[in-house]
Amino acid sequence: MQDLLRSSGLLVDIFSDVDSEPGFATAGRVTILMRLLDTDCLVALGGGSLMDVAKGARVLFENGGEIGDYVGENKVIFKPKIPLLSIPTTAGTGSEVTIFAVFTDCGQNKKVTIASEYLASDIAFVDPLMMISAPARITAASGIDALSHAIEAYISTISSPYSDTLAIKAIDLITTYLEPAVADGKDIVARTNVALGSTLAGMALNNASLGLTHSIGASLSGHVKVSHGVAIGIMLPYVMEYNLTINPYKFADLACAMGMSFEGKTLHTVASSAVRTVKTLVKNVGLPTHLREIGISEDSFASITETTLKHDMVKFSPRIPTAEDILVMLKNVY
Repeated sequence: MQDLLRSSGLLVDIFSDVDSEPGFATAGRVTILMRLLDTDCLVALGGGSLMDVAKGARVLFENGGEIGDYVGENKVIFKPKIPLLSIPTTAGTGSEVTIFAVFTDCGQNKKVTIASEYLASDIAFVDPLMMISAPARITAASGIDALSHAIEAYISTISSPYSDTLAIKAIDLITTYLEPAVADGKDIVARTNVALGSTLAGMALNNASLGLTHSIGASLSGHVKVSHGVAIGIMLPYVMEYNLTINPYKFADLACAMGMSFEGKTLHTVASSAVRTVKTLVKNVGLPTHLREIGISEDSFASITETTLKHDMVKFSPRIPTAEDILVMLKNVY
């Protein structure tokens, strides 16, 4: 990438010190570098965390302050003038097309989200050839994260026919091609379809938001050093099971997108098969399936529950949980 840009006569500098779960300070350091270099274009080449840092740094460059000032919805005042070009090297977050950026609030042990149309990249280059060297575990965790985006967008209380169409296609692609992509990273057909599914899921969540899985997942990531996709993979089947009774017809749609058949089966049987399919997929791609596997202790359940209920995306869940509901779910998945 450096060679390509420099051969065109451009001056290029690199910031590569981005953690997998970046805190507020990381975006601030990028902003300082941008000002020192009099930056006029930003290229984000990497995974979702790196793209989120680039989004945040661009906001700070134009609006000032600190990242924490913009947590929540539509708090960014000025649209950044510096163009942002995003090139994902994983297929999962959809950050290249979303209006969200996620950071770790280290002081409060939780992940927080900034939502603003001004965060979105100007151009996204989604090329599966950029993803073929991603390790199997990262491919798996990223892919499950993308699947969760599509599922939670589809069952969201603010979903629409537009977001539903994007979500259902993403679910079809990811459940069909994620296992082959994990098994053989050089399978370009699998890589292409998972990348497409991830991007479509990102577009779906832009319009329908997410829900309880991500609220709990954000809280888990604040308590232990675990990748977002791993935390999401553990919780997704259990949250699906919790929400299933509210709208079994939508869960039956999910099952059909995953290749299930209605013939000779009851609505509940088909709807429930969506939960089982996701649980099996998480296991088959080699991700943890219980909280104890990632170092979560039962002593932290009360704190995790409290943080979860404060998360903005809980309100889009088809079934609004009580503290007791979340505690029971955490115990079941422990």
